[in-house]
Amino acid sequence: MRALAALAALVLCVLPAAQAPPAAVSGGRYEDLVALFEEWRQFQKPRLEDGVPDYTARAMAEQRARLPELQRRLAAIDPRGWPVSRQVDWRLVRAEMNGLEFDHRVLRPWARHPGFYAVIVPDQSDTPSKEGPAFAGVLELWRHSFPLPAADVPSFRVRLQAIPRILEQARGNLVEDARDLWLLGIRTHKEQGDLLADLAGRLAPHHPELVPHVDRARQAEDAFRAWLESKLPEKRGPSGVGVANYDWQLRNVHLVPHTWQDEVTLMQRELGRALAHLALEEGKNRALPPLEPIATPEEWQRRLQDAVTEQMRFLREKRVVTVKDYMEPALRARVGGFVAPGERDFFAQVEAREPLLLRCHGYHWFDLARMEREPHPSPIRRGPLLYNIWDNRAEGLATAMEEMLASAGLFEGKPRSRELVYVMLAQRAARGLAGLRMHSNELSIQEAVRFAHEWTPYGWLKADGDLVWGEQGLYLAQPGYGTSYLTGKALIEGLLAERSRQLGAGFTLERFMDELSASGLIPVSMIRWEMTGLEDEARRLE
Repeated sequence: MRALAALAALVLCVLPAAQAPPAAVSGGRYEDLVALFEEWRQFQKPRLEDGVPDYTARAMAEQRARLPELQRRLAAIDPRGWPVSRQVDWRLVRAEMNGLEFDHRVLRPWARHPGFYAVIVPDQSDTPSKEGPAFAGVLELWRHSFPLPAADVPSFRVRLQAIPRILEQARGNLVEDARDLWLLGIRTHKEQGDLLADLAGRLAPHHPELVPHVDRARQAEDAFRAWLESKLPEKRGPSGVGVANYDWQLRNVHLVPHTWQDEVTLMQRELGRALAHLALEEGKNRALPPLEPIATPEEWQRRLQDAVTEQMRFLREKRVVTVKDYMEPALRARVGGFVAPGERDFFAQVEAREPLLLRCHGYHWFDLARMEREPHPSPIRRGPLLYNIWDNRAEGLATAMEEMLASAGLFEGKPRSRELVYVMLAQRAARGLAGLRMHSNELSIQEAVRFAHEWTPYGWLKADGDLVWGEQGLYLAQPGYGTSYLTGKALIEGLLAERSRQLGAGFTLERFMDELSASGLIPVSMIRWEMTGLEDEARRLE
């Protein structure tokens, strides 16, 4: 760590000092910002009637026409002179409003992307909210246990009854030409039909009266998918947003101080670095036996639970972060079930050989537990930011923890496990590059899928598997998400270097991680401003 600090000092000493902040001028109170934030959060939701959100062209045109007034009101609240944390809150509200502007001006998922109308969400995300564009009327099955409590049955029935009407509205809304998003929508709605078939089986023993509603929803899904397939030959238009729009969203929504080209350079560098270090590790370990994958369900459960124990012990003993009582249960509860050898896609291949590595990425669950158990004092940061604005912090830190903990000694005595750190890094870089090339409209979705498969070591990312299609589909629907893992990782590593340089002998990893967590799930550029007092990046994002 001291070597890292020395390197940071050598690099950072040539950078210009942060500019002095402008003279304090305040045109409003923080309470005005909070009140506007609460009004904004209600405004951005579409009207909902009997479980059906209104995404019609008329409703969306009305929302777009009214948005500039909210943006003008926000601009009239001048946060200069406020404490930095409150200035950051103001920028977060502006970023969310920019997110809706970008939706209307560029993404228009309600008109371009059939997959936007995926109503059934089976599993909880490990991130603050759903990855990608968020449909307002989803039925989150993971929030329910069966049999349903009697009080939940009426609302569950309303959600099921809404599905055919949602899909009927979608036929009228989907008027734009984006071929790859259409292809993805066909896959998505096949999965939706399968999820409904499974739901019918889960409901039948306890709630047979709900099964006909599920059947009608599934019939509507099948008909909708057939309609999408019938229209596919007409679709020839691009689905990527283009480089200029990509840059605008990075800067104004996700508050990332990079461009599309910067991210291309970073992904290429990380892919080359990962593959080079993997080759070096393999060469060093060539005399060692290979990692044997887990073979049985019993061994799977034992080794994954042992990995949680080992990780928590390491975090405590090495004082990586202040360990709270909710952390271990949050991580232990997310140990997944056995995946048979023939069914293993990329992450299951890694997990079967070294369960500890994905427990590092499971820092996500600490974040979510902290959000619930220790809500942020700012009402603006208390819940998830909209439009995946949290992505470079949430995905960036989870990814950074893999290599950081390896460097801190987590895999001492496990040299073969270190190889997998670089396998994971290569996969993230390959899929990030593929996503960038889709948004510049250089690659089709099929080409992006093939690129990610071919550049992932050992052929572990199945060439036509649901995982690679799901990842590339998300990155096409949500510009910047596929790169957020490594862009966020790089920003966090840079912040660690700066903070180490600032604190000198007073720096500890535990202090750094606690400060990082205290800022909440917000963009790393804003955390940097709060933690270091340096506002050069924040100024570049103006």
